[in-house]
Amino acid sequence: MEWTPLPIGVDNFEKLITKGYYYVDKTLLIKELIDRKGEVNLFTRPRRFGKTLNMSMLRYFFGNGETDHAQLFKGTRIMTAGEKYLSEMGRYPVIALSLKSMKQDTYKEAFHCLKEEIAREFKKHPEVAGSLALDDDREKYTRLMNRRADEEEYLTSLKFLSECLASFYGEKTVILVDEYDVPLENAYFRGFYDKMIVLIRSLFESAFKTNDTLEFAAVTGCLRISRESIFTGLNNLNIISITDSSYAEHFGFTQKEVDSILKDYGLEENCQTVKAWYDGYQFGDTEVYNPWSVINYVNSCCGNRNALPRPYWSNTSSNSIVRTLVEKADISVKQEIEALIGGGTVTKAVHEDITYEDMDSTQENLWNFLFFTGYLKKVREYPDGEDIFIEMAIPNSEVRYIYKNTVLRWFEERTKEKNLTPLYESILQGDAEKAAEILSQNLMDTISFYDYQESYYHGFLAGMLKNIGNYIVVSNRESGNGRPDLLLKYPSVRGKAVILEVKVAGTYQELEQKCAEALQQIEHQKYEESLRREGYQDILKYGVAFYKKECMMKEG
Repeated sequence: MEWTPLPIGVDNFEKLITKGYYYVDKTLLIKELIDRKGEVNLFTRPRRFGKTLNMSMLRYFFGNGETDHAQLFKGTRIMTAGEKYLSEMGRYPVIALSLKSMKQDTYKEAFHCLKEEIAREFKKHPEVAGSLALDDDREKYTRLMNRRADEEEYLTSLKFLSECLASFYGEKTVILVDEYDVPLENAYFRGFYDKMIVLIRSLFESAFKTNDTLEFAAVTGCLRISRESIFTGLNNLNIISITDSSYAEHFGFTQKEVDSILKDYGLEENCQTVKAWYDGYQFGDTEVYNPWSVINYVNSCCGNRNALPRPYWSNTSSNSIVRTLVEKADISVKQEIEALIGGGTVTKAVHEDITYEDMDSTQENLWNFLFFTGYLKKVREYPDGEDIFIEMAIPNSEVRYIYKNTVLRWFEERTKEKNLTPLYESILQGDAEKAAEILSQNLMDTISFYDYQESYYHGFLAGMLKNIGNYIVVSNRESGNGRPDLLLKYPSVRGKAVILEVKVAGTYQELEQKCAEALQQIEHQKYEESLRREGYQDILKYGVAFYKKECMMKEG
């Protein structure tokens, strides 16, 4: 069977339509924008939720030019919305700026990337320069078009271009800015946030605050950055976050849209899998699926109807914020993360006016970042005094996978940095009590989510011991009549060998009994015999018992 190709990574509306890709019709976003008449509209949604494609759609609908783009919208819902809306098609000069590529290591490199973007917009209208009455304006336009302008000229470049286009075409301009917060997030983690804030604020203030040639603007991003840091004094700003009901169905896929996709590709029986893995978001009162992941999953099923779901979003989203949360987390936050991964909830006061500096001010602010970036979903909300409290949970299996795997990897990285020599010395010298104390301390630093099963503790212990110098670590290999959990062997049989058997206690009081059971198993299964056959004479045997974040070790 021949399938309609799915638009994986295609975020240009013209290409999507003309090349015959599958399209989930979001054109009524245009109608809502016209109806609501917002002058500057800021849409905040998680990464990969269709923001860039929608901005491209707006550019082709509203933009004037030599090409008639009406054919691109043939058969879409906006075409039957009425003359009021169709009369706006192809009417305005459009400035479309994407900041998503501003992820450079230095401010200078990021600013160069911005200059490239701005120059591209000036180059789209080379005829405008010659029409300008003043020599200074013609020269300035040419400098900006050729990336030769002074740095301060870029601060007001969007407003200048808007004025030039409005004068030339006789219509006010539409300004579209995609992923406005990417350079801010990058600058925060790279160490030049303050300089980037000044640049973006200057660019936006001139374009949106004092621009009489602006028809309307649409800005997208992942986070709502406070007015004070970016949108100072911008009274015409309409902020549409994931907590708002307006525009809710235009970003992400609704249940009805997902049902249609699955039906079109003959995958109706996969609906529960798709729901468990990629549903769970709520924008306003609208249930929303992650569109990027749904498209990728359906595409994988075109070759194999029984393809397993995968965490497609984890490969495209920045996990820097989750990592920051984990690295700065105290014991109470770690317990809350464990509860979330286990299917529980946390309830936090949510404040939408935040800045990246807030990430360091209190741990509570980090929950705001996780919520607005799609790592948590709203279960319910309620007011308490002046604050709004939101009960939050992990949205779906895909995001839970991200938590599990990133947390595990970061813990392993932290373990590499720790000096575990005291642990190794304690085990090799027969000091079971000291070794247990060190293991308990390290357990407090971990985030566990396997209900404290034996496999979890086995992995934890193996991870702690894997860098023990000059020793071979053997995990679950055949030995004697069964499999000891862990063996440590010196390469020469003249050195030591260590047998460790792991048990899990149901209560704290049961720890000692479980240590004894582990030692009995070592004797009963004759784990020691194969080591003695190899030639080892100095053999240490430990029964290791765990209860939650407590460890006890006994030597046999």
